[in-house]
This record gives sequence, structure tokens and C-alpha cells, in this order.
Amino acid sequence: MSKIWFITGSSRGLGRSFAEAALARGDKVAATARDVASLDALTAYGDAVLPLKLDVTDKAAVFDAVRQARQHFGRLDVIVNNAGYGLFGAVEELSDKDLRDQLETNLFGPLWVVQAALPIMREQGGGHIIQISSTGGQVSLPLGGGYHASKFALEGLSDSLAQEVAGFGIKVTVVEPSFYATDGAAGAVNSAADPLYDGVRESFVAFAKTLDVGDPAAAGRALLKLADSNDPPLRVFFGTEGLRMTQLAYADRLKSWAKWEDLSAEAH
Repeated sequence: MSKIWFITGSSRGLGRSFAEAALARGDKVAATARDVASLDALTAYGDAVLPLKLDVTDKAAVFDAVRQARQHFGRLDVIVNNAGYGLFGAVEELSDKDLRDQLETNLFGPLWVVQAALPIMREQGGGHIIQISSTGGQVSLPLGGGYHASKFALEGLSDSLAQEVAGFGIKVTVVEPSFYATDGAAGAVNSAADPLYDGVRESFVAFAKTLDVGDPAAAGRALLKLADSNDPPLRVFFGTEGLRMTQLAYADRLKSWAKWEDLSAEAH
């Protein structure tokens, strides 16, 4: 049977790849974007696609879009919370607005989509919620404090969610994409730069040039396999860089915790 998808942030990048992969194999997709005109290319799939204008920072609009998708297609099998953007700036450089805006999109947006979809999925006896996080939800890099805060929060939220809804037959997966050849940087926001951190910025740019970027179309194909699994993982990496970086980070954490284990015991 074909699946019914609800995908946020379908205008470009991984979101567009996810939507195209699902549609190409005969599934149906409610595809959302802030600018609905950016979804025009998907209309080639005819009645299989429902383009919806949606800003995920508008709670009422989120609930309305989910309702429209359900009314149009009759059910919702897979929710993909993909809408989001990167915020770059040292922690000292972040304004309150920078961080609040980041959390509104990367955390509250997915929260509201989930809250709107859960009653529908409970009623139909199941579904799959896929949260597009990031390697940055596991490993932090300099100049990404605000972005990492949003993704770490999304992951904690999703951990609890998975435990709460398992009894309803609803599955939850957090996808940790590595680095992809998309135009995601075009939607990124940079905090007001302080020259004190120019050296950190230069080092970060040099590091970024060493990364092995993935193919968005490959991520789309992988998402289909994930959605088709009867026993999907709670977490999965997309791409090779993320797993490598996370393994190194956790090895370092475990080593540090073990080194300070005596102090932990003293604090008991």
C-alpha cells in the first residue's frame, strides 16, 4: 500500500529530496513550505501531492495544515519534521531574538506538528514520526551553540515522545543527517560578528572544507527504507561523517566520566 506523508520544509534541500523520493515511488505527500510557489515543481505528480503554505512558527497554521492533509488524503502514515535552519554565531554573540527565533522553528515547529498529528495517528492505530535532527544534535561545534541547543532539545523531546506513544502503535525515529550538498546555507542566519572570534571562524571554515558531503537523493532513498521498516530505530545517522564524529565524541565523554568517577562517588 502507498503511504501518506506530511513533510515540512519541502521547498529545497533534504525536504525536497524526501518528498520527491516518496512521490516517485507512488506515495502521496502533503508538502509544506513558507512559499507555496516553491513547490510548483512537485505539481507534476498531480493529485498525489498536496502543496500547503506553512510557516511552522505559526501554531494555528500548523494545526490547520495537518487537518487539511488528513481531510484531503484520509489518513497520515508518516510525519517528517524537516523544516529548520542553521544559526551561526559564538555564544557571546547570540542575541535573545537569534535564539528565540531558532527555537521557534527548530523545536516548537516540530512540537506543534507532533501535537496536531498524534490524535490522528492514535485514531488510525499507528503511524511513524520522523524527526530530522542533525549530527549537531549529538556533537557540538564552535559557532553553533544556538543551533545545537535547538537540536539537542528536539532529541530529548523525541526520546520522551517515543516512550509515550509506543503503546499506541506509533513509532518515532530521530534522523541525524551529516553534511549534504544542499543550499541549506542560503537559509542560515548569522549573529552579529565580534572580531574577537574571527580566529574561531577561520578555523571552522577550514574544518568545513575537509568534510565529505553526501548526496541528498541518496538520503531520500534511505528515508523510504526507514519508513518501510517494521522495526525502525529510535536514532539513525544519514551519511558517514556523523557516526564517525559521534563515536569520537562519546569515547571522549566516557573517558572523561571514568577519570572523574571518584569525584562522582564523593558527591553521592
